[in-house]
Amino acid sequence: MKRIALLGMPNTGKSTFFNRITGASSRTGNWPGVTVDLLGAKVLLGKDMVEIVDLPGIYDLHGFSDDEQVVRHFLENNPVDQLLVILNTSQIERQLSLVMQIKQLGLPAIILLNMADEAKKFGITVDPEKLSEMLELPVLLLSAKYGTGYKEAYKLLVQVLQQSRPVRLESLREMLAVDHRIESEMEEILKKTVDIPAQLSDNLTSRLDSVLLHPWAGLPLFFLVMYLTFQAIFIFGKPLQDGVTWMLDTFRHAALDPLFSHSPFLVKGLLLDGIYNGVGTVATFVPIIILFFLFMAIIEDTGYLSRAAFLMDALMSRLGLDGRGFVMLLMGFGCNVPALMGTRVMRTRSLRLLTMLVIPFSLCSARLQVFIFITAAIFPAKDAPLVLFSMYLFSFATALLTAVLFKKRYQNTEPFILEVPPYRFPTFRQMLLRGWHEVHHFLNRATKFIVAGVVLVWLLTHIPTDVPPASPQTLAGMIGNAFSPLLDPIGINQKLAIALIFGFVAKEIVIGSLAVIYGMQGAGLMNLMAHQLDWVQAYSFMLFTLIYTPCLSTIATLRSESKSNGFMLLSLAWSLGLAWLVSFVFYQGARALGY
Repeated sequence: MKRIALLGMPNTGKSTFFNRITGASSRTGNWPGVTVDLLGAKVLLGKDMVEIVDLPGIYDLHGFSDDEQVVRHFLENNPVDQLLVILNTSQIERQLSLVMQIKQLGLPAIILLNMADEAKKFGITVDPEKLSEMLELPVLLLSAKYGTGYKEAYKLLVQVLQQSRPVRLESLREMLAVDHRIESEMEEILKKTVDIPAQLSDNLTSRLDSVLLHPWAGLPLFFLVMYLTFQAIFIFGKPLQDGVTWMLDTFRHAALDPLFSHSPFLVKGLLLDGIYNGVGTVATFVPIIILFFLFMAIIEDTGYLSRAAFLMDALMSRLGLDGRGFVMLLMGFGCNVPALMGTRVMRTRSLRLLTMLVIPFSLCSARLQVFIFITAAIFPAKDAPLVLFSMYLFSFATALLTAVLFKKRYQNTEPFILEVPPYRFPTFRQMLLRGWHEVHHFLNRATKFIVAGVVLVWLLTHIPTDVPPASPQTLAGMIGNAFSPLLDPIGINQKLAIALIFGFVAKEIVIGSLAVIYGMQGAGLMNLMAHQLDWVQAYSFMLFTLIYTPCLSTIATLRSESKSNGFMLLSLAWSLGLAWLVSFVFYQGARALGY
């Protein structure tokens, strides 16, 4: 089987092109480090089945960051029939150097000048025929975002593959021995083939940046945008959530209850009160999670999050981090695991470790489900967006506190470099792909963790069988009672303690566990919890859930990325201790004030 490798610098639309040509739904972003693992897909090109591999974005083939090493090791150890080198046309003067390195190595390559539509807006014109002649490589203009030029690239690729032979690169140690000659040749080619005006003509980007990157107003505007995002999620998501709840309740009463009416108590209880109630309660929050990621996709793909990193760099540098650390925190809103892997773009180990230490405090989508549920159950509707927004503020605060306390242990000397792209609005197709990606991620975790978790919770709350379910005499009650000396001072009762224990495996299990523990789902579960918990207990529970040890997947990634058991244990101990301390101060302080 022939193999094609996609290669290019960060923020060139490489992953977007990969998605289009393969039909996959890999994540795209506006900053370095989104594609850090090798993504592969098999597609039919012409008459041949071809493997396409999306390599991490790199600036230099002989760089020393982890992702640059991944690319180099891949080329050294895997036969490649064709390289597809994707460049950002509006930044061609900075990106042509990568092409020159590839040409110097004699690798078979096709050059795709992506974002040609943006370059045209800037007044940049490129002569692809002349460029192809001087490079002695095929060159095509395209826009992966809108699909223009895609058919021509597909046709050329099929044609070239029929004549190509696999090339294996044995060593890259002598690469770029003639750097100065390459640089002068590149300047000559640019001079003869590319016309770049003295000042780019994207007035809209300049006008928006004058406001959004304002030294004083920039950060308040960013947090205002995030707060309004949460408002919109609740406004549009609540009716969808209520609709899913109604459908699940109706289906149970109309179909499942009659079907299992004569089943043994244990079978009926396990299937309906255990699995169906637990998974169903989690499923009601899927529409809100989808909306959250759709809104975040808009903010992310417009280029606004890259600017947030730029705004935060001055503050982050005082904490031993840089703007990329802030980007990784934002990436952690989706899932902590890819955010941890994204730190591979950082060259120094100390900066990587400090960034990995703060990422688990990001409010990931799994925690978001828990907070939306608790907020909707305990707090008035008008206060819900503010309560959720406060969780994000606490998320940032704990991350920054961690950076301050550990920056001397992990000192950073690496300079901060980040491409700030022009403003773009994602296409409807991109937003749909992003939403489907998150649903797919949820369904995957549902089959792996949530079902197993709620089954185990049901068993713990119903054994022994001769005592009331979820009572102190059950196994769950005994476990909760064992943790009472630690959790009572922070307002977390025995039932919430069980949910927290299972949340250590995966935070998605927490809501399902509560449904099983209380024996109810949907509105009934919310009403019951509203009567059993006051807002101080609920907020303390949310604070602890936000800060305490992350899920097993995150822990495993911490270990694999840091290659240190000691660092992993440090992260676990610090997050667990900080969670208890913050919750204790809040709970006892609120009670002392009479709440």
